[in-house]
Amino acid sequence: MSPTNNIVKLYNAGKSFLNKGQERSIKAKKNILISAIVKGGSIAVNLILVPLTINYVNPTSYGIWITLSSIIGWFSFFDIGFGHGLRNRLAESIAVNDFVLARKYVSTTYAVLSMIVLAVLALFLIAHQFLDWSKILNAPSEMTNELSITALVIFVFFCLQFVLKLLTTVFTANQEPSKSSIFDFISSLISLIVIFFLTKTTDGNLVNLAYAISLAPVVVLLIGSYWFYRGKYKIFSPSIHLIDFKLTNSLVDLGLKFFIIQISAIVVYSTNNVIISHLFGPEEVTPFNISFKLFSIVTMLFNIFSTPFWSAFTDAYVKEDLIWIKKALNKMLFFWFGSIIACIVILVFSPVIIKFWVGEEINVSIFLSTAVAIYVITFIWQNIYIIFLNGVSKIKLQFIASILVSIVNIPLAIGLGKLIGPAGIPLTGALIFTIMGIVFFIQTKKILNNTARNIWNK
Repeated sequence: MSPTNNIVKLYNAGKSFLNKGQERSIKAKKNILISAIVKGGSIAVNLILVPLTINYVNPTSYGIWITLSSIIGWFSFFDIGFGHGLRNRLAESIAVNDFVLARKYVSTTYAVLSMIVLAVLALFLIAHQFLDWSKILNAPSEMTNELSITALVIFVFFCLQFVLKLLTTVFTANQEPSKSSIFDFISSLISLIVIFFLTKTTDGNLVNLAYAISLAPVVVLLIGSYWFYRGKYKIFSPSIHLIDFKLTNSLVDLGLKFFIIQISAIVVYSTNNVIISHLFGPEEVTPFNISFKLFSIVTMLFNIFSTPFWSAFTDAYVKEDLIWIKKALNKMLFFWFGSIIACIVILVFSPVIIKFWVGEEINVSIFLSTAVAIYVITFIWQNIYIIFLNGVSKIKLQFIASILVSIVNIPLAIGLGKLIGPAGIPLTGALIFTIMGIVFFIQTKKILNNTARNIWNK
C-alpha cells in the first residue's frame, strides 16, 4: 500500500473518530485536538520567552517581575465570581436553547464587571501613590521608581483584560475553549517578538517588559471581540438594551461562592512566589519559577484535555445524562495516570532540560523539582473532581473547604519552608490538594450514585 493511501486511511479514521458520539462529545474532541495543536505552539513560545526575558533583564529582576505579576494577578479575582457564574448560567441557557436569556446574562455581566473594574482601578490609583514596591517585593531600593511605573502599567492593562476576557468565558460556556487557546497563543507570540526586538535595541528594563507582555493580550482581545460579536457569536453579543440587573442575583448567588473559592486559589497558587521571595530572597523565586514552568507543561496538557468538560458537565447534568458524566470522569482519570508518567520522565531529565533551556546560571535542585512534580500530580487529581462539581454547581462543600485552606496554607507553607527550604512551599500545596481531592472524590461519587444529601448535594 502506498504512503499516500496510508495517509488517506489515517485521515479518514481520525475524521470518523472526531465525528463519532454525542454532540457534546464531538465538540469536546474537536476542541481538545485544536487546543492541543495551539497549546503546543504556546508551550514552545513560552519556553523560548523565559530565557529571553531572563537575558533581557537578569535572574533577580526576573524573579521580581514574576512576583510583581503574581501580586497584580490577585486582582483578577475581584470579579466576585461573575466570570464563573456567567459560565454556568450561560451554559444552562444554551442547553435549553434560550438565547435571549443568554444575551441578557452576557450583557449584564459585561456591565457589572465594567463598574467593578472602574472602582478597583480608582482605588488602586489612589493607593499606588503610597505604596513602596521595593519593600513589598523585597527588592533593592534603587528600583523603587522603576517598579512603581511597572506596577502601574501592568495594572492598567490588566484591568482592560479583566473585562475583555469575558469573550473567552462565552467561548468556554459554548464548549469551544480552543478559541481561547488561539487568543493566548497569538498574544504570547506577539510578546515574544516584541521582547526579542527589545533585546536588540534597548537595555534591560522592567517597564519595557511590562508593556511588551501586558499590551499584546489587550489588543488581541479587542480585535477578537469585534470580530466574533459581529460574526459567529452575534447570538451572544452584549447590548446595552439587554442589560438586566435583576439577573445579577442569579449570577451573584453562584458567583459569590466561586469568588471565595478563587480567594482561596490566590492563597494556595499565587502566594508561593511572595513567600519564597520573603523567606529566601527574590533570587530564589527564579529557580522555583523555572521548575514550575517546566512541569506546568503537564498542567497545560491537562487543561487542554479538561477545559471542554466543565460546560459539557453542565449540559449533561441539566439533561440528566449521568452515564456520559461517568464515562467522561473515567477518561479524565486515565489522562491523570498519563500525567504521572509524564512528570516522572520530566523529573528524571530535568537537570539536563533546565541546563539546555536556561543555561548553567540558574541552579534548580532535584529536591525542589521533585516537590513541584508532586504538586502538579496532586493538583491534577483533585482538579478532575473540582471541574465536575463546578460544572454542576455543587460547590458549597468546596466553598467551606476553601475558607479552611485560606487560613492554614500560608502559616503551613512558611513553617515547611523554614524547615526544608523552598521545596516546602510546593509540598504544602500538594498536601492540601490531596486532602481536598479525597473529599471531592467522595462528593462526586455520592452525587452520581444519587446518595448525596445535605451539604454533599449543595
